Amino acid sequence: MKTVILAEKPPQAKAYAEAFEVANREKTHIELKPCSTFPQGATITWGIGHLVGLKMPGEYKDEWKKWDIKNLPIFPDVFEYKVSQGKINQFNAVKKLINNADLVINACDVDREGSNIFYSTFNMTGAKNKTIKRLWITSLEVDAIVKGFQSLQSNEKDLLMYKEAKTRQISDWLVGMNASPLYSLLLQNKGLNASLSIGRVQSPLVYMIYQHQKEIENFVSKPFFELVGHFKSTNGPYSGKARIKTDTLKELTSLLEEKSLVLDKEITGKVLELETKEKHTRSPRLHSLSTLQKLANKKWKYSPSKVLEIMQSLYEKKLVTYPRTSINFITENEFVYLANNVEKYMQLINVEFTPNKIADKRYVDGEKVQEHYAIIPTKTIPSANTLNSLSVEEKHIYDEVLRNTLAMFHSDYLYEETKIVTAVNDIKFETVGKVEIEKGWKSLFVHSDDEEHVKNDSNKVLPSVSKDEGVLSILQSKEGHTTPPKHYTEGDLIGIMKTAGKTVDNETDKEILNEVEGLGTDATRSGIIDKIKENGYIEVKKNIVSVTNKGEILCESINGTLLSSPIMTAKWESKLKKIGEGQGSQDEFLQGIKDFIVGIIEDAPQKIGTEKISLAAEEQHHTQFVGKCPKCGNGIREKKSFFGCSKYPDCKFTLSDNFRKKKLTKTNIKDLLDGKETTVKGIKKADKNTYNAVVKLNEKGFIDFVSFAKKE
Repeated sequence: MKTVILAEKPPQAKAYAEAFEVANREKTHIELKPCSTFPQGATITWGIGHLVGLKMPGEYKDEWKKWDIKNLPIFPDVFEYKVSQGKINQFNAVKKLINNADLVINACDVDREGSNIFYSTFNMTGAKNKTIKRLWITSLEVDAIVKGFQSLQSNEKDLLMYKEAKTRQISDWLVGMNASPLYSLLLQNKGLNASLSIGRVQSPLVYMIYQHQKEIENFVSKPFFELVGHFKSTNGPYSGKARIKTDTLKELTSLLEEKSLVLDKEITGKVLELETKEKHTRSPRLHSLSTLQKLANKKWKYSPSKVLEIMQSLYEKKLVTYPRTSINFITENEFVYLANNVEKYMQLINVEFTPNKIADKRYVDGEKVQEHYAIIPTKTIPSANTLNSLSVEEKHIYDEVLRNTLAMFHSDYLYEETKIVTAVNDIKFETVGKVEIEKGWKSLFVHSDDEEHVKNDSNKVLPSVSKDEGVLSILQSKEGHTTPPKHYTEGDLIGIMKTAGKTVDNETDKEILNEVEGLGTDATRSGIIDKIKENGYIEVKKNIVSVTNKGEILCESINGTLLSSPIMTAKWESKLKKIGEGQGSQDEFLQGIKDFIVGIIEDAPQKIGTEKISLAAEEQHHTQFVGKCPKCGNGIREKKSFFGCSKYPDCKFTLSDNFRKKKLTKTNIKDLLDGKETTVKGIKKADKNTYNAVVKLNEKGFIDFVSFAKKE
C-alpha cells in the first residue's frame, strides 16, 4: 500500500519527517523508510498554504472581467477552482503523488481551514478511489506525531469541517465579488474616485472602530466635583471618599450646608464601621491565542499577526502546543506531563516554589476542550543553547507561556483588605487599604506587576483604628473632568471582535454573537486586522488605531445596512457551525447569501448619497488635479507616464512628465500649466556633464527650451 501524507506547509512536513527515518529528500517531497508505523514506508508532501483557490469572476464569463453594475449580481452556476499563482510546480508534484497512492493522509492543520486546504487540493488532483485518513495532533513533538500516525482518524468529521469551510469560502467570495464593485461604482457615480473592498467580517469591524472613533471625536468633557475627607486618628492619618458627585462646586457646597457642614473646616467624625478580611486572587487562566495576543500587544506592542507568527515559529520548534486555539483549558493528559516536568520548567526561569500538583477545574477540564486545548509548553525542555538561539520576540512569548502555565501550580496571591467607614454628620466616607501577605503566583511576574495593583490607592497601609473612635476631619472638594473613551490599540481589536455581542441591544442577536464568540475566530482575527490595514481602512501609529478617510467613506457607504453590523456575520457563523456539525444545509445557506446580495444591490443606490460622501467627492475633486488644462480649463490629472486632461476624450491635451530624459517635478508641472517659466535641474549632456534649463509651455502645448540657468 502506497501512503502519501499531505502537510499544510514545508515546516510542518519537516517536523513529521523528523519523527521517522528518512530514506530520501526531494524538492517537492520526503520519502520515509519502512517502520512499524509505515511498514511499506510513506511519502510526505506539502502545500504552500492554499495550493488552489476559487476562480475570479472574469474566468467564468467575459462580461464579468470589467466592473459594471448592470452585470450584478455575479452568481456562477458552479464554483470552480484553479491552481494558485506561482504554485503550479508543487501542485503538479502533489497531484502525481496522490494519484499514485492507495492511502492519503490529511496532515494539514487541525481546523476547518486545514480541512479546506486538503480537500480542495485533493479534489483538484482528480484522484479517485483513495482511502483517506485524518492525522489529529496538537503538538509537533516526536512522540505526539508518532502516536497520531498510529491512531489515525476517519475523515467523517473532516469532511463536515471541509463542507463548512468551503461554504464560508464561497459566501465570502459572493459578498466580496458583488458588494465591492457595487459600492465602488456607486461612489464613482457620485464623483468619488474610490475602490472599496467589502467583506462580511472586515466591514463590520471597520464600522465598529469608526463608531468608537466618532464617540471620541464628539465627546465633550464636563467637570464634576467629589467630596473627600482627611482624617486624623490616634494612630495616624488616613483619607476617604464619599459617594457624592455633583456637576458644580455650588451644588456640592449646598449639599454640605444641608448637613451643617462646610469645606476646609475641622470637625469631629466617627469610625462607623471597621472590617478586615483576608482575600485571595487565583492565577490567570491558561492562554488561548486571543488572550496571548492582547497581552503581548499591551506589554510589547506586538501586533496580533506578529504574535501568531511568533507562536507558529515556537510551535514548529516544538516548544509550545498548537497556537490557533480559542480554549483556556487542558485535559488530564496534558496536566500529567506538565506536573511531571514542572521542576524543569521552573529551572528555565530560575524560580523556586512548592508546586501544587492537584488538577484544578479552573484550568483542567476535558469537557471544555474541543479540537484544541490551551497554549502551554510542550514536553520538550529547551537547552540553554536553544533558548539563546531564540529571537527576542520568541523569548518574550515563550517566557510568557511558561510563566502563565507555572502560575497554575503556584499558590494564590494573598492579601489583607481593611475597610473603614467614617461618618461625618451622616455623610459616609469609605477607605480601603491592602496589606500583601503572600505574593504567590504574582512572584512569577515581578518584572511586570499588575499596573492597577501598583497604581491603586487602596494599596496604602492604613493606621490602626477602632470602631466608634472619634477622628478629626477636614472635608475638601476634588475637581475632576469626564474623559473620552480611549482609542483602540491593535490588541483591543482582538477583544472587541471576540466580545462583539456587547455592541448590540437585541438579546437574541447578543446571544448568537456570544455563542459564536463574536467576529471571526482565534485563528482568523489577526488576518482580518491585517486585511483592513492592507485595504487602507485603518492605520496604526504607536499602537493606536484610527480610521482613515477611505475607511470613513466605507462606513458612510454601508451605514444602516447589515454589512456594517456584526449581527449578520454572527448569524452566518452560527449557521456555518451547524453545517460543520452535519445539521445545516449548504444550499440553503448560500441561497440566503444570494438573497441578501440581491437586496443590497436594490437598496444601496438609495442609501449612498450622504453629505459626508458628497463632501469627500468635492474635496477629492479639488485635490486630485495638479493644475488647469491650458486648452479647456478643466483639471489636469497625473497618469502613468504623462499628465492629461480630465475631460478626455473631449479634450486630448497631454503633457509629458519629462524634459530631455529628466523627470519633471510637480512644481515644474504646476508652473508650466500656470504659464510660468520653470527650472529643470540636472539634465545630462552628451559629455556626461549636467546643466539646469529654464523651460516654458508654448502655445501648442509643448515644452520649449528658454535658456540655461545657473547650475547650483
